[in-house]
Amino acid sequence: MIASSDKSLLFSSSFCQTLIHLLKGNIGTGLLGLPLAVKNAGLVLGPISLLFMGVVAINCMQVLVKCSHHLSVKMNRPSLTYGEVVQYGMENVSWLRRHSQWGKRIVNVFLIITQLGFCCVYFVFLSDNIKQVCMVNWMMMGQAANATTFNCHMNHTNQTQILVPSFDSRLYMLCFLPALILLVFTPDLRYLAPLSLVANLVMSASLILIYFYSITNIRYPINLPKVGRAKDYPLFFGTAIFAFEGIGVVLPLENKMHRPQSFIPVLYLGMGIVTFLYISLGTIGYLMYQAVKLLYSFGIFITFALQFYVPAEILIPPVLTRVSERWEKTVDLLLRTVLVIFTC
Repeated sequence: MIASSDKSLLFSSSFCQTLIHLLKGNIGTGLLGLPLAVKNAGLVLGPISLLFMGVVAINCMQVLVKCSHHLSVKMNRPSLTYGEVVQYGMENVSWLRRHSQWGKRIVNVFLIITQLGFCCVYFVFLSDNIKQVCMVNWMMMGQAANATTFNCHMNHTNQTQILVPSFDSRLYMLCFLPALILLVFTPDLRYLAPLSLVANLVMSASLILIYFYSITNIRYPINLPKVGRAKDYPLFFGTAIFAFEGIGVVLPLENKMHRPQSFIPVLYLGMGIVTFLYISLGTIGYLMYQAVKLLYSFGIFITFALQFYVPAEILIPPVLTRVSERWEKTVDLLLRTVLVIFTC
């Protein structure tokens, strides 16, 4: 058997691997909703609000990591989970000490809801985007064969109308289900780093195309509102806060680092890139917006496993302690399968 310290070293992540995962955990479907968010807030108020929210998010992540380091030393533990940081933090306050276990449970419940919620959104995003791509391809095929009555018919305006087959989005979700189940069988974040790197490159390519298309087709913003209506600002806030979706993966990433003390520079660099992307794409995309569906969908597909890692680490280990060693792997894979089916 390998000693626990040797195991942690074996599965530890490097600076670059952690940075890749941090970017992957924050750049998700919410990014493509930011142009609408800026529309609701206004061309000036939107970017300023995004900058403020980015600063707050980075500060919260930094406080979380520093508290984790402080309490790890105090409790003589190599690392702490999100719930344990809350638990041990509450134990330092006399009137909260007896409720510390509840603090841990509440945080774990919200983490599970949040992260599995992201996974649900990814199912919808993947299915809807692939469905749209398939429909466009079918339309192009129909136009290429529009001489046949099987593919088209004449409407009341004497114009050829292409018949496009359309399937329920839930069928596309079922198509993704086996692939996502196999993806979450990956036992450790370290093994996801190469896939995350490929996903980051692919999503970077799609974002470059979005930036290029938006900037080259940008409209003169003279008639766009600088500040949106007050009743629309909550819509901006909801969309923007969803985009900053990575705080749940901060401690798991920090705990997996070979040198956790180096995580703060990773945090500043990674979240600085994320905040810049959010402000620039939200603003430019509001002026002229276009999505590159297939490339971005692949990136979201890989992100599913990273967001799934957090609830899996909370829910699965307590169950595995109740089964014999020979059944641990089987039960682990079965629980992962059930959780993915649940999100689907």
